[in-house]
Amino acid sequence: MAAPICVARIGAPHGVRGAVRLWTFTEDPLAVKRYGPLMTKDGARQFEVMDAREAKGHLVATFKGIANRDEAEKLNGLELYVAREKLPDAEEGEYYHADLIGLAAVTSANEPLGRVIAIHNFGAGDIIEIAPPKGAPSMLLPFANAVVPTVDLANGCVVIELPPEIEGEDVPTDGSIRRPREGGDP
Repeated sequence: MAAPICVARIGAPHGVRGAVRLWTFTEDPLAVKRYGPLMTKDGARQFEVMDAREAKGHLVATFKGIANRDEAEKLNGLELYVAREKLPDAEEGEYYHADLIGLAAVTSANEPLGRVIAIHNFGAGDIIEIAPPKGAPSMLLPFANAVVPTVDLANGCVVIELPPEIEGEDVPTDGSIRRPREGGDP
C-alpha cells in the first residue's frame, strides 16, 4: 500500500463557529471535498469536510464535529492526507511530490549528485532540494525542464542539468563544499 499523500494543512480559526483556514496542495483547491474523510499522517484522526469556500489564497472550511473556535484552534498546523488510490493518476510530465522524494539525483553523465529530499514552492514555482552525500549542504534548484530534463520513476532517478551559475562552481559529491573567501576570490 502506498504512503498517504498530503493534500492540505489546517491554519488558524476563521470566526467563532469552528471554521478554519485551509491551505490545499491540490490543483483544484476544492477537490479536498471530494476525497472523503481526510486523515492525519498516522491515520489516527479523520476529518470530514462539511463545507469549503475559496478565500484569498486559501479555503475557509468547516469539519464535522468542530463547532467552535477553541476546537478549531487545536487543529492549527495539522496536515491532512488521503490514501494515494483516491487521487487521480498524474498526467504525462506531472508528478506527485511524494513520488520524487527519495529519488537519486544524477548528472546527464550519470554522476551522482545526491537524493531528492523535498519539493518546495515559495511562490515563484517549484524548487527541487537535493541533499548531496556525506552531509554537505543541500542544493535548491528550479524544478523546470531546463534543470530537470528527465524524471525516471521506473529507475528511481532524476537527471539534473546544473545551471551555469552552479556548474562553474565545484559541486561536491564527497561531502566537502568549496566556499569563496571573504573578498571574493578563493
